[in-house]
Amino acid sequence: MRALVYHRPSHVSWDTVPDPVIEQPTDAIVRIDATTVCGTDLHLRRGDFPEVKPGTVLGHEAVGEVVEVGGQVHHLRPGDQVIVSSVSTCGDCGECRDGRYGQCGGGGGWLLGRLVDGTQAELVRVPFADHSTVRRPADLPLDEAVLLAELLPTAYEVGVRNGHVGPGDTVVVVGAGPVGLATVVVAQLYSPRRIIVVDLAGARLETAGRVGADAAETPGRMIADLSEGPGADVVIEASGDPDGFELCTRAVRTGGHIANIGTHGRPATLHLESLWRKNVTISTGQVDTSSTPWLLGLMRFGHLPVAPLVTHTFGLDGMEDAYEVFARGTSTGALKVVLHRE
Repeated sequence: MRALVYHRPSHVSWDTVPDPVIEQPTDAIVRIDATTVCGTDLHLRRGDFPEVKPGTVLGHEAVGEVVEVGGQVHHLRPGDQVIVSSVSTCGDCGECRDGRYGQCGGGGGWLLGRLVDGTQAELVRVPFADHSTVRRPADLPLDEAVLLAELLPTAYEVGVRNGHVGPGDTVVVVGAGPVGLATVVVAQLYSPRRIIVVDLAGARLETAGRVGADAAETPGRMIADLSEGPGADVVIEASGDPDGFELCTRAVRTGGHIANIGTHGRPATLHLESLWRKNVTISTGQVDTSSTPWLLGLMRFGHLPVAPLVTHTFGLDGMEDAYEVFARGTSTGALKVVLHRE
């Protein structure tokens, strides 16, 4: 098969590699119909995760068709259409029973594209397949379904839920990339009074307005007003930039919440000299994807208008081009890039 292979930092290529095979009886082999690139993939390509070994196939989000199952897979059969979760869950350990799949103690967690071969390929071996896939309804388009593999659960679980967004809140989202904009979409389910999006890219700020932000601005007067005034009830860091995190600490109100979504490849300063007496809660998190079935239901009934988040599509053999377009998103206008089997 063809797959995007990591060789060393900043060097990946679309290569021919052996087809995956069933290694454990709980595995399934899935033919990829759609996959995507996320910001974490850019960190992986840069070498920010040293545990990724040369020869690893990248990618951890996909939708496809089951072509083979192991002997202990009971809920899937060849021909099933599935969303492949970015997180693999054994389903049996205490963490998984509590819905904390990202912290799986039974050999799961974030495996795909990191510790085992991932989804940016024609085929993928899915560990713990019964628990790590969700059936895709026939009426759910591929481009929307693939957003349920990681993007939307991340926005909800790590951003909106961890941040305790509620009715009447003022919510600030720092970073208008795909996850920040997905957070805007999901946060509206909780009737906040106002959603403010902050970013440096004008095109992304325009998109923020289209997906429901009440205000979308570059850092400046509005953030200064928040930091000098009552502040925001919830501030969600979705940029992965140290300056973005510092901006969050300035914008949050006394007793408010900061929810960090961004993947930070560099240290970020925590100004405890300013925060120690403000009763601020700071949360971080690895997505669990336990919310995927709930989000799927909302999407099917039109409560999550996510179509504007997909801006570019490619064939699978355009993987390297897709990476370049996505990596230069502020200039290309790329948000989510989706690659389809042709």
